[in-house]
Amino acid sequence: MCFYSQQKDPIPIVKKRFNAEVNKPELFLQSDYINGFSHPNIPVILDKNPNHIETDYHWGLLPSWTKEIEFRKNTLNAKIETITEKPSFKNYLDNRCLIIATAFYEWHWLDEKGKAKQKYQINSNTEIFTFAGIYNHWTNPATGEIIKTYAMLTTKTNKTMQFIHNHKKRMPIILNQKDELDWLNPKSNINDFAFPYEANLIGFPVD
Repeated sequence: MCFYSQQKDPIPIVKKRFNAEVNKPELFLQSDYINGFSHPNIPVILDKNPNHIETDYHWGLLPSWTKEIEFRKNTLNAKIETITEKPSFKNYLDNRCLIIATAFYEWHWLDEKGKAKQKYQINSNTEIFTFAGIYNHWTNPATGEIIKTYAMLTTKTNKTMQFIHNHKKRMPIILNQKDELDWLNPKSNINDFAFPYEANLIGFPVD
């Protein structure tokens, strides 16, 4: 599964890539290493407004029925093969977003039990790319605060990721640039994206 990513590019470069304006630029996140379990606000683009880059959506989807914010640690990723069946995700299939990134990280197991691992950074052949995501606005029942949240979709590994993520053999759905608007269209069939996406990836060991 994918829990760690990178978004290192500044606002001008991201704006140019997506031909979009940045909402709340003071919240814009740049980081070489993003830990999903800190529920960061990685910039996203929503289906409802593809001309804007949102900066106040947090990683870890909170379904409307949950009463606990801690639930989001379980929903960083959503398997596309079972997404229509899972109560946490099935009601939000039409709420689609692009999660902006410049890289992500996975670990290659060096032994059968994973006691020794090698961390890899994985980049696309394009400097900025996007992951497929879904989102929801959750209302905290205790405070009334509205929290904007999303999950990253995953699929089976392609050849590059099969070697790197050799334990669970999963990878995030990385969208080729020509497919980004198709993903944002809720009329497009979600199953059309449920295969090892053949994006051109480059992985290399890092400390």
